[in-house]
Amino acid sequence: MKDNTDSVSPERQGDREEIARLLPVPADWDLSHEQHLRHKELLMHHIDRDQAAPTPPTRPARRLLRPALLVPATALALAGVLTAGIALSGNGHDRRPTGSASHGAAGDMQPAAALLDQISTAAGKRDTPTVRDDQFVYTREKVRGADLTTGKAVVSPLMNYEKWIAQEPGPLRKQGLTREDGETSVINADLGDTKGTPAGMSRPTYKWLSSLSTDPAKLLAYLYAKTPTAQGRERDQAVFEQIGSLLGGVMPPRTAAALYRAAAKIPGVTRAPQARDAIGRKGLGIARDDTRYGIRTEWVFDEKDYTYLGSRSYLTKDLSYGKAGTLLSSSAEIAHAVVDEAGRQPADAKGAATGRES
Repeated sequence: MKDNTDSVSPERQGDREEIARLLPVPADWDLSHEQHLRHKELLMHHIDRDQAAPTPPTRPARRLLRPALLVPATALALAGVLTAGIALSGNGHDRRPTGSASHGAAGDMQPAAALLDQISTAAGKRDTPTVRDDQFVYTREKVRGADLTTGKAVVSPLMNYEKWIAQEPGPLRKQGLTREDGETSVINADLGDTKGTPAGMSRPTYKWLSSLSTDPAKLLAYLYAKTPTAQGRERDQAVFEQIGSLLGGVMPPRTAAALYRAAAKIPGVTRAPQARDAIGRKGLGIARDDTRYGIRTEWVFDEKDYTYLGSRSYLTKDLSYGKAGTLLSSSAEIAHAVVDEAGRQPADAKGAATGRES
């Protein structure tokens, strides 16, 4: 294919390089569930910009990430990577929760901060198992996946998803295993990490999580500094979702407590009274709207013991790949444990001995 690098601006060329960076190399095609979720919104933003009509002059233009010459094959390749990773619940549409919208008003932070303080206190008191470097953290979830290759969200049936994450500091080329409806795959190193992925933001081991500051302000400053950036993306939303990607596993109690208190400091965080996870469990919700892209992300917690139940995100306005209310991601945490071997299921299938969330 002809190289059009010389005909595009440096800014657009940077966008093209960003897309190229996201594309998997042939030897390392498999991505972890977390990586799928981290890349899903970027893809949808590309699809939205490709499919949408030009913005009328009377309306503010949206600054979306899109390369100047995004060929269809690139979009389809990205969509193929994400097909199994983007989780949706229900039938692909849902009414927006009544009374739960927020755009970052100062008053909205007060009830959210109060709830996150309660969640933090409960998380800080929760017992967690000891995790050695030679062990694996096991998670079992229920998810739905959307195939976006057509430019529209097409929802798959609810799927069982298991993962075994290696706890070695690394860098590791093989990070663990996943099993989706009985099909097992290796979790390869992050894209571009030819020497393997070390423990860190994209591979949060128990020991790495233990090394994070438990001071909420310092932890939040670290997250703002380390969370990957994307042109046009709301920084506050990116950090909120980065914290969300760390929730739900076997985690040091003090770290979990600090993460929740750090989240309370992010502008725009609010409560979501009608929050539900992928299997319909209603709980206490914490949410934030990405008003630039019209996407809302929610975390769901048990109403009695404040354990993390799961998450979901959905459109808050009509876009090319779905109408307002269309769910973009939904998961339900079922079990967590620590095991000695990847692929081995814990004896306690319901996660009662280890706890659903640390």
